[in-house]
Amino acid sequence: MAITPQWKDELRARITLSTLVQRSVKLTRAGREWKGCCPFHDEKTPSFYVNDQKQFYHCFGCGAHGDAISWMVDQQGLQFMDAVKELAGMAGMEVPAPDPAMAKRAEQRASLIDVTEAAQQFFVDSLAAPGGKVARDYLERRGFSAAVMREFGFGWAPDDRQALPKALAQFGEDMLEGAGMRAANEQGERYDRFRGRVMLPIQDARGRVIAFGGRILDKRANESKGGVAKYLNSPDTELFDKGRTLYNLHRAAPAARQSGRVVVVEGYMDVIALANAGITDVVAPLGTALTEMQLEMLWRMTDAPVLCFDGDAAGQRAAMRAIARALPLLAPMRSLSIVCLPAGLDPDDLIKAQGTAAMERLLASPANLIDTLWAFERDAQALTTPEAKAGLKARLMAHADTIADPEIKSLYRRELSDRFSTFAYPPRPPRPAFQPGQKSAWRGAPTPLPGLSEAARVQLSGMMAGGQRQSLLTAVIAGLTRFPHEISRHAEALSSLARLDREAAPGIESLFELAETLDSHVPTAICAVQGHPAPPADIRYAFLDEGNDPGAACEELAEAVSLLVERPALEAALAATIARFENDPEGSFAEQTRLRAQLMAVEDRLKAFGRRKAAPLASGNDTA
Repeated sequence: MAITPQWKDELRARITLSTLVQRSVKLTRAGREWKGCCPFHDEKTPSFYVNDQKQFYHCFGCGAHGDAISWMVDQQGLQFMDAVKELAGMAGMEVPAPDPAMAKRAEQRASLIDVTEAAQQFFVDSLAAPGGKVARDYLERRGFSAAVMREFGFGWAPDDRQALPKALAQFGEDMLEGAGMRAANEQGERYDRFRGRVMLPIQDARGRVIAFGGRILDKRANESKGGVAKYLNSPDTELFDKGRTLYNLHRAAPAARQSGRVVVVEGYMDVIALANAGITDVVAPLGTALTEMQLEMLWRMTDAPVLCFDGDAAGQRAAMRAIARALPLLAPMRSLSIVCLPAGLDPDDLIKAQGTAAMERLLASPANLIDTLWAFERDAQALTTPEAKAGLKARLMAHADTIADPEIKSLYRRELSDRFSTFAYPPRPPRPAFQPGQKSAWRGAPTPLPGLSEAARVQLSGMMAGGQRQSLLTAVIAGLTRFPHEISRHAEALSSLARLDREAAPGIESLFELAETLDSHVPTAICAVQGHPAPPADIRYAFLDEGNDPGAACEELAEAVSLLVERPALEAALAATIARFENDPEGSFAEQTRLRAQLMAVEDRLKAFGRRKAAPLASGNDTA
């Protein structure tokens, strides 16, 4: 049998991770965890934690993370199977005998690696030979140092359809083809896949050559070959799965532990350009958008990998593809950071034009995922009509709904809704107080509505006091009786409020029941007999003080509904966050801080709204 995930889970369960780690690291108790100075980087203040319950270690300084097997591999320097065998001995478990089929595949893979390693040496020798001068000149023009060229293994594939069989005669045709080095046309003729290209080895996490990428030298060469692709990668083989491979991972992972970040660029030439400038914690996908597996590999190194995209339309689209792929996989302390380069520049261009410091400044201040998502959708099209604004909100909510984690989905919906509300309903400038005999701003006629009584003015002013939502609720229901066609617009928000606030539920339910029969021209739209006390006569015009403009009044009403709904939703989220404090104190505390800040912002908006509504109301005892 093979080593299955279930067997590894059993092995981890039998090992006390803190005991294993304490063989080489001094740990002290920290609540339910253990802490100490990280063995993977130099530090004076402990930032390395071991959690026996969750069976992992994590360093908040360098990002080192793993389980008992990872510890034996990364800290003790053992090969995977040696680590498994040693741990199994500690746990009193027998290591399963290898599956014959899997053993045969492993042997075949080892043989194919012999092919790719030999091909790599051939390409390096060809670059150094007289026939490689054109490639050496190209690399010199690109500004790559000799050290970087050696580090990344640059080579040259001669423009010869049969170069490899002659150079690697020890391997049969089937092995060359199995390693992705040879291909066949419809006539059955076999030929070298890579010809007339600068070659780069693609290596696995252990640094073994498993595939190749080749680049045409220049535009003229591209045209002379009938428009063939500028970049060509090996096909998927027993060794190479491009969706499960990140270029330069074996070099970037150790560098990422030191820097605490990992940068993802669009292609391997970008990786090498940054390495040439001294930025070494960089990887790239291989000709495709980031896959779920590649994202998982990145998150093992850091909580928020930095995705760096070219500053053109294609780069923007690539950023959104990565975000869309990542959203369903988001989890607590697992996100993305985004850097978009200046328009028209790739990393190499930026470094040559502005220097390495300019690139480091951009990488040091990336945008977070939700900021990038909001900005992209907000700027995707002109938002000059209500329909376009509604489309923006629909797109934002559709993105949020793809998130699998229920709590993160809820937080994304709330945050995006907050941003949309602030954008769609910006604060209005204060209006001057109404003067008797003043002409209406929209009809040019005296305002027919009398001023509100002092009692009504005081009731509306109560909205400025933080917890007094009942005054606002009364005014909103009164406003909806005045504008019954607005009820369907706010039905979803009011339903949510009814679920969160039991005191609000009866009035809202009565409003829905009578929605089709409401008439804004009768003095009492909802009466006590029908289920809800009629709103005071001096409140029912609270949302028609905008110069008699019904459109402006309805927008004021929409803002009031938003304010009414947001606070109980935030309070519910805060209660849920407080409830999980014991299991996740750090995450809970950070989330409580953010939610309380949002609650304060809602209070400020509510106060500003109350002041704005109360200011223009004329005092007096007349009623509508």
